Amino acid sequence: MQKNSVNKVIIVGNLGQDPEGRFTPQGTAVTNLSVATNESWKNQNGELQDRTEWHRVVMYGKMAETANEYMKKGQMVYVEGRLATNEWEDQNKIKRRTTEIRCDNFTMLGRRSDSSQYNPGANTKKTEDQDQDDDLPF
Repeated sequence: MQKNSVNKVIIVGNLGQDPEGRFTPQGTAVTNLSVATNESWKNQNGELQDRTEWHRVVMYGKMAETANEYMKKGQMVYVEGRLATNEWEDQNKIKRRTTEIRCDNFTMLGRRSDSSQYNPGANTKKTEDQDQDDDLPF
């Protein structure tokens, strides 16, 4: 076994559905995400081809609670983590396995106006002074 190996994944994509949060019996928060990444290219005939790849992402602890509370379907996210494969037997005694990204770090991406949902206590009313500031070039 190689001791100096690297297991690192970085993806930037969009959530395919709202995060699914739960708690373990010990009280640890767990959130599962489904993240889509897209790839486009032209084939030999010059036709545009698209492919969407779906990634399972799992988060734990405070990070999981934050993602579950503030992230929504369609939102763009940056995820760093490592690949992990789980194996189990289903009800019919068939061996199953799935590979997921165990998240170490993530960042919610998007325009500033998209992130107003992340601060539920924010006052969204504009004052007259704020309207005048919109015309400033800086």
